[in-house]
Amino acid sequence: MSVQTLYTAATGMEAMQTKLDVIANNLANMNTTAFKRDRANFEDLLYRNEVYPGIQDALQNPTPVGVEIGLGTRVQSTQKDYQQGTIEQTGRELDIAIEGRGFFEVTDPVTSAPMYTRAGNLDVNALGQLVIGSAQTGRLLNPPISIPQDATAIVINPNGQVMIRQVGQTQLTQAGDIQMATFINPDGLLKVGENMYQATDASGQVLNGQPGQTGLGILRQGSLEKSNVEPVREMIDLITTQRGFELNSQAIQAGDQILQQIANLRR
Repeated sequence: MSVQTLYTAATGMEAMQTKLDVIANNLANMNTTAFKRDRANFEDLLYRNEVYPGIQDALQNPTPVGVEIGLGTRVQSTQKDYQQGTIEQTGRELDIAIEGRGFFEVTDPVTSAPMYTRAGNLDVNALGQLVIGSAQTGRLLNPPISIPQDATAIVINPNGQVMIRQVGQTQLTQAGDIQMATFINPDGLLKVGENMYQATDASGQVLNGQPGQTGLGILRQGSLEKSNVEPVREMIDLITTQRGFELNSQAIQAGDQILQQIANLRR
């Protein structure tokens, strides 16, 4: 039936529109620190089975195939791609990149709930505490680390040790340790914006540890992780998605023309 063609092709256009939204967000965040691209997955819908496979034919033998007509597609899920982004050297002592698995754990000042990020553009607030460098919300690293006002140098080791040199001293002293967090299913984390993730039942319990241990990555001071969005790859996906949208619209036009011809038969 050409009427079913209209509805089936419409599901394809809707699915392609969602994929376009995902691609547009990836491209918009191609320069966002430590951004992880998303991928849209699809699944087919129910089928109208006019003849079931395996029914008996005239000779009482099971047929090898049937007649199944699909009813379209829909978005199954969107998954995050946690592939490592390029490590870019900045030379700034409070910029930290994670090389490998893991997240920084921070505390939201409004809800006091833990949040997670891979963006290591740190700064020091008015109280001398290390926070994420954001003009919207100053989220403290967890556990908190304070930098004395007279600190003249800050050294962050790959294993997370934060060392400082103060006025009149030649030796470095330890100010604290940066811990990292990981999850058994990072795809289950909830993106909430501002480079932040929240744990969910799907992500599992948070596992904390020192950088470089229990499968966690190491830290690179004076560097930031760039977005893992590849513009050329996204542009190719954009073109194929656009063509898919156009082909589904043409299927709708073909179904409409068939209906028009059927209607004209009554004249």
